[in-house]
Amino acid sequence: MIRLIASDMDGTLLDEHSQVPEGTFELITALQEKGIRFCAGSGRRYDTLREFFGPIADRIDYVASAGTQVYAEGILLDYEVFSSRSVQRLYDLCAQLDCLHLALYDRTNTFLLDDLDHYVREIDKDLPRAVRVQRLPAPDVGIVKAAICYERADDIMDMAYVLERELGDAFMFMPSGRTWIDVVPRGINKATGLQAVLAHYSIDPRDVLAFGDSMNDYAMLRYVGHPYVMGNARNALKHVAEKVLGTNREQAVQAELRVLLEAR
Repeated sequence: MIRLIASDMDGTLLDEHSQVPEGTFELITALQEKGIRFCAGSGRRYDTLREFFGPIADRIDYVASAGTQVYAEGILLDYEVFSSRSVQRLYDLCAQLDCLHLALYDRTNTFLLDDLDHYVREIDKDLPRAVRVQRLPAPDVGIVKAAICYERADDIMDMAYVLERELGDAFMFMPSGRTWIDVVPRGINKATGLQAVLAHYSIDPRDVLAFGDSMNDYAMLRYVGHPYVMGNARNALKHVAEKVLGTNREQAVQAELRVLLEAR
């Protein structure tokens, strides 16, 4: 029996214009009335993720920043920050490779370590409150998220492999969208964040349905009992899916929520 639904945002719950389709809030509310909780799991930062949910923002749960910010019932369950030493290592490597452009995020700001024209604004990388900086933020600035813009979309998986070989002891590198690679501390991902949410409610992962489309969803999809993958997802993800849906352009997640609601 499904007790919680976890959904990625960009390329999944959101439409092709990065908007929440009409009727989504009503579907989530109706499912909650049937005893099914909803958790938004995204690479987006918590403050920007909440903005999508407007009238129901206080009634859902969040795994934000790819697992470093976790909230259930408005309670902060987990908050992971990058060590200043690991951020320095990441910066040094990106400085060696001029095709890599690093963005760092604290709870409210985006720090760009290169000029703005080096960054591609796509999906969750809309660079909210971006500031161009000449040096790394001070060690007392809590960095909750990092992402690398890579100029060569055709071989982004190869670059993720290179980064993993260089700094895999400290970080995990997950392609997200066409030109971005999400960076999280080793051992942190959407699955670890979701695990904290499930523990809060005493929910078994076998009773969870998750929707995703990108490599930063892989751990979450493998963790739950019912992994549903978008038709617009990377092919590798489709091999671990219980079900492959239509695309986010077709609002396939919303269609599946209606099916689930009608079955209750």
